[in-house]
Amino acid sequence: MSRFEGKRILITGGTSGMGLAGAQRIVREGGHVAITGLNEERLERARSLLPETSLILKSDAASEADITALQTAISGWGSLDGLWLNAGFAEVGSLESVTADAFNHMMNANVRGPMLQLAVLSDLLNQYASVLVTSSSSVYEGAAMTSLYAATKGAVVAMVKSWASALAERGIRANTLVPGPIETNFRHFMPEESRQQFEDFVVSQVPLGRVGTAEEAAAVALFLLSDDASYVTGSQYAVDGGLVHN
Repeated sequence: MSRFEGKRILITGGTSGMGLAGAQRIVREGGHVAITGLNEERLERARSLLPETSLILKSDAASEADITALQTAISGWGSLDGLWLNAGFAEVGSLESVTADAFNHMMNANVRGPMLQLAVLSDLLNQYASVLVTSSSSVYEGAAMTSLYAATKGAVVAMVKSWASALAERGIRANTLVPGPIETNFRHFMPEESRQQFEDFVVSQVPLGRVGTAEEAAAVALFLLSDDASYVTGSQYAVDGGLVHN
């Protein structure tokens, strides 16, 4: 397959999990990738796994300075045929535990970050490009401990619907990926002692009876980023083993 032959795709949060799996597959299908991340070890590992022609940047979605630097770097790299805004993080806790600092931190990374990233990168998107943003099945699970995280990912869904309308006149599509329990980042934000119990509970609710792989999530992401989805915009695609439909 060569769906991405000669195309340039930027993936934020692309140094691990489904972002990295997607970057590797884009390269195999003839494309060029730029990825961002924060963890130095993961950045180095990504450099060892991707071609030297790839652009690998340390960048924080919550930092306005880093967003400006990202715009500069991509301007020098080339215009984009695809933009996957995948960077973000999660923490869980009771509703009483939410503080103003915690709220601002997560909103800045998960909502303000992709909003400002698209704002500065929009002019670098080619006609008929594709924009994809990662949300989460947490939006629909109604779990008691994920209200702040779910709120940020619910905001993403609303943003993308408006983006689909705003970008349509340029032939640019915008869609949302809604991953459920994916093994490489499955509730990694939880304390180790409670993670297994929570995972067992969530998996018991999944009709397919297992967690998904990074490659399975990336496959759906790449469909939406490719011309195979040329008539798909403003949509949400769940990769969750049936969790939110159960």
